[in-house]
Order: sequence, then C-alpha cells, then structure tokens
Amino acid sequence: MKSNKKQNIYRVVMLVVITAFVTSILTIIGFTNYIKKDGNIRYIITSAETNDLQSEILKIRAVIDQYYLGDINEKELIDGAVKGYVQALGDKYTQYLTGKEWEKLQEETLGRYEGIGVYISSTVETNQIIVISPMEGSPAEEAGLQSGDIILKVDGTAYKGEEIDVASEKMKGKAGTKVTLEIQRNDETKTVEVERRTVKLKTVATKVLENNIGYVQISSFDEGTADEFKENVEKLQEEGIKSLIIDVRDNPGGIVSEALQIADYIVPKNKNLLITVDKDGKEDITKSKKDNFIDMNIVLLINGNSASSSEILAGALKDNEEATLVGTKTYGKGVMQQLLQLADGGAMKITTDEFFTPNKNKIDKVGIEPNEEVKLTTDKDGNVIDSQLKRAVEILK
Repeated sequence: MKSNKKQNIYRVVMLVVITAFVTSILTIIGFTNYIKKDGNIRYIITSAETNDLQSEILKIRAVIDQYYLGDINEKELIDGAVKGYVQALGDKYTQYLTGKEWEKLQEETLGRYEGIGVYISSTVETNQIIVISPMEGSPAEEAGLQSGDIILKVDGTAYKGEEIDVASEKMKGKAGTKVTLEIQRNDETKTVEVERRTVKLKTVATKVLENNIGYVQISSFDEGTADEFKENVEKLQEEGIKSLIIDVRDNPGGIVSEALQIADYIVPKNKNLLITVDKDGKEDITKSKKDNFIDMNIVLLINGNSASSSEILAGALKDNEEATLVGTKTYGKGVMQQLLQLADGGAMKITTDEFFTPNKNKIDKVGIEPNEEVKLTTDKDGNVIDSQLKRAVEILK
C-alpha cells in the first residue's frame, strides 16, 4: 500500500526490518533476516526443529477433523496458533501480526496511505457515515468534500454507520485510481469522483501564544515528523517567537529516529541522547550529531499517555537540561521492538532492546518524572482547564 522508499537506518521502537520467513507449524520453522547498518548487510540465519509443537498440533487437528461440525479455514487456524504461541511469551509488545494487521501498522508508523484523505465518523442517531473534515491539500479537499457531508455510497455500494471500517477500506486504493462517492449535503444528493493519491498524515500542529511563545504539538513520531517539526519551528521563528512549548501529551510514540532527530535540533553537538541495551547486555549510545538550531527556553508538556519515543525525547531534554518538563509522569514504555516481515504477508513484532535516558535512568515500567508536576483541573461547571499549558506559559513569560 505504501510507495517504495530506499531503506534508512532507523533506531525505532517499531524498527521495520524486511526479512524472509518460511514457516510451517507442522514441519520446521526457520527464518533469515537482514539488517542494513552503515552500508553493510549482515545476514543472520537460524532454524529450529518443532517436533513437540508438531505433535501437539497434530493431536488437536485429529480431534477437529473427527468431531468439528463447521467449516475449517486453514489460514485462520494457522494465524490463531501462531498468535497464541507468541502471546505465551507474556510480553505485551511481542506479537504476531496478520497481513491486514501488518498493513495497518505500516500506515500508522509511516503516517501515510493511499486514498482520498478524509476524516470520517459514524453517527449513532442516524447510523450514517459523516465527514469530519478533509485533510489539508488532500484529494478529498480538492474534490470539494466538506465537514458535515454524509457519505451514502462508495462506488455504488450503500454503507451504514456501522460499516464505517468497510467503507473506509473501500475508499483506499492504489494511487491514480478513482473512487465515486454519493454524498448528501443538507437536502441535496450529489455524486463526487475523487482520484486517490498517497496521503501524508500531519503529526505536527503549531500556533503562537502570548508573549511570543511558540507552541508545537506532536501527535506521534511517524516517518517525516522531524522534518515537519523543523519546518514548523522555522516558521514560528520567522514570526518572532522567543521561547517554545513542545507538547507530547497523549503521544504514544512511533519511530525512535524521528524523536532523536528532534532532540538533535535542541541538544548541543556530541551530547548523549539515548542508551540502548540488548539481550546480551551490550550498550549502544546515540549522541547528538549536529549543532542545535533551536536555542531558546523550552517547556516540554508530558502526561501518563506520553510513551515510548515521547519518553526518549523527554529523557534527552531533561537529562541534558535543555527543557523544563511540566505535567505528570510518563507511561513507562522503555523497550524497543523489531518488526520482521514474513513471507506469508504477516509480520512479527518482537522486543529486542531496552532503552535508558542519557543519565542511564530506567524508563520501562517506571516512566519519566516531570520537573514540575501539574495536573489538569476543572472549573465549577466541570469543564477541563489546561493548567499544564497555563503553567508552561507562566514559566516562559
């Protein structure tokens, strides 16, 4: 679904590593993978006999064949068996992904997909699919879709609100192809043809606050987030900002290299940004490589949903004393996963490393404490007051 792109070196929580994987739970499981590092390709080949597993599966299959009344879907049986096998490791971050799950994860991690670029939701009252808004610069926006439009049909097929996932998948497709939507706007029904393109999801939003304070919200660390961050901060600098608030509250993480690049924009050259430790205890230290182009007072907003790459950025800025952390303690996900694509279209996500802050502080199941703990408050009517942002502004005034 994604456009081809030359391989980059990523230190990622979700490190995408292409592999070849030949598997059969009834015979022998083996795999070959490669990791591109510093221009060299290192091949690792392993294999393992699975006689015990084979025996148990054959016993269960014999019972199924003899007694089970319904139809048997071989692919679903295999997927279920492999999922259970991996799940039994007891690590919530290590899992087997089916082909569809793998495609969805790529979209989430790379922050792009091929489609029309529109945010949609379903209405409870009327059970319809409604347009929340077209994405800026997307095919949907160019075709004239508007907030409040009701999508009645996709390529001639009617969809209800409860079928929003199916309709969404139908609107996606190869770039250059077209999809026809029947929409209702007020009392008018009209047909709109939209050409699909590769759509890049925006992960950075900015504005200028009082006292020339720049505000940057990062919703996730997808491919290209660091470049998007840099471009937006440069625009804010042109508008005359004197200080900066970076908001990673509710940011679940993503590509580690993107978070490290943002840290590199802020932390002076040759300072520690991240320490990773593999299963053999081998340490790898990532240092800032460039002179920082952001040199101003910074407040980083964090909360209990700031995880993974958000915590890497928080740790790098806190330990290097380049930002004041305001909010509440972060989530505490301090382990990295490799993503290994399988020949059957699925993938394995497997925990391989633990990461630590530059001062070797543990993150996993611990989290990062803010310099100033500030909780959200409510007014007399129960409305949420963003006291964390308010405190950040006070610090930077």
